[in-house]
Amino acid sequence: MVTIGVAIGSPARAAMLDALVAGHALTATELARVARVAPATASTHLEKLLRSGLLSRERHGRHRYFRIAGPEVAEALEVLGRLGAERAAPKPPTSREQKAIHRARLCYDHFAGELGVAMTSAMVDNGWLVPEDRDFQLTEAGETFFAELGIDLDAARSKRRMFARQCLDWSERRPHLAGSLGAALAERAFDEGWVKRTRQPREVEITRHGETVLERHFGFSHPFSSS
Repeated sequence: MVTIGVAIGSPARAAMLDALVAGHALTATELARVARVAPATASTHLEKLLRSGLLSRERHGRHRYFRIAGPEVAEALEVLGRLGAERAAPKPPTSREQKAIHRARLCYDHFAGELGVAMTSAMVDNGWLVPEDRDFQLTEAGETFFAELGIDLDAARSKRRMFARQCLDWSERRPHLAGSLGAALAERAFDEGWVKRTRQPREVEITRHGETVLERHFGFSHPFSSS
């Protein structure tokens, strides 16, 4: 079995994992392009990631698709990203891509970056979430808040994963909401048009409508717009 350290210890494999943490399934050809390696080399890297348990593979017709093995793997990779960032001297993001990924991104299926942390902080400050060990506890007021957003809490609780996990954000060094509740919130935001994906795998952009919604529901003016 390939150890986790060996599996992620290659720049090419790290690039593949970073692309897949957005939650999409990608083909070997797409991942070769992301990692900037030849298809044969990409196949070797992907086999190592499969043997490590970090990825799963599924076949649809003639194509094989790869994805992160599960939300727990994605959250662990987010923590590893934070540890890697802490080894280097902190530097402010410079390029448009770096600023955008710090501003608002997906960590597998929930919000991260400034957006995810700000939303989570607002929910804690309003007494909807209470930090407890590695998780958040949803209060009675929080139940009402999420119900008003149109989120099915029973469906979120029925998922075979943690309900409201604290995921330590690698760029903000503070927790954002993960677990099935964080995923349900992100799904609702996409369905209602508060946010949209960009051409970058993990990057999220807040819409004009989303700016209004964030201010109304979370009590802060939206500072993350790329416009």
